[in-house]
Amino acid sequence: MDSTFILNLLEILLINIVLSGDNAVVIALACRKLPAHHRKKAIFFGTFGAIVLRVALTFIAVYLLSIPFVNFIGGLLLIWIAIRLLRGEEEEDIRANSNLMGAIQTIISADVIMSLDNVVAVAGSANGNMLLIVLGLLISIPLIIWGSQLLMTIMEKFPIVVIIGGGLLGYTAGEMIVKDELVGRFLTGMIPNLDFVIPVTLMIVVILIGKFSGYFAKEAR
Repeated sequence: MDSTFILNLLEILLINIVLSGDNAVVIALACRKLPAHHRKKAIFFGTFGAIVLRVALTFIAVYLLSIPFVNFIGGLLLIWIAIRLLRGEEEEDIRANSNLMGAIQTIISADVIMSLDNVVAVAGSANGNMLLIVLGLLISIPLIIWGSQLLMTIMEKFPIVVIIGGGLLGYTAGEMIVKDELVGRFLTGMIPNLDFVIPVTLMIVVILIGKFSGYFAKEAR
């Protein structure tokens, strides 16, 4: 197991920690009106369904990222995701359900929508390595099922985790853009060492835009 594999795995782990927090909270919100004896069932079946769909989405994303311009578009999407994360924008309120099937449907549908950022980030960081993707998905399962309160507490107590995560997403976005078969080849052909400069630049830009736009948005309220 080489150092690159370990670094990529740590990168995926941090991405999962940062991006799975809201997904974990979905479970708590969707199940809060269920009777106690139904909550574990809703958590299990809802999460199982969401994980199956997440696996499918991730493998589809890996295939799509091999197509020209898709890496570039995925990189732009990841920049937007990172800025939203640093701005502190919240997901829309999740509707609580008083019946088991309703809660399961809410968990699955909300998780799939909210997991698109996770899927794009993990697929981009894994560089097509299926073992890394599988490990990343396995890591995300306990984070989603058991980690909701812990993850939110960590981010509230240590805001630097969110900043580091946002910067990491910006860096990953830069890597995806550089790896694009057409755009990356065009850019790196123009300027040497751009495969390093673009990720680092986007990491810094994402942090600055995310934090400053979030600050001014709060001031305007």
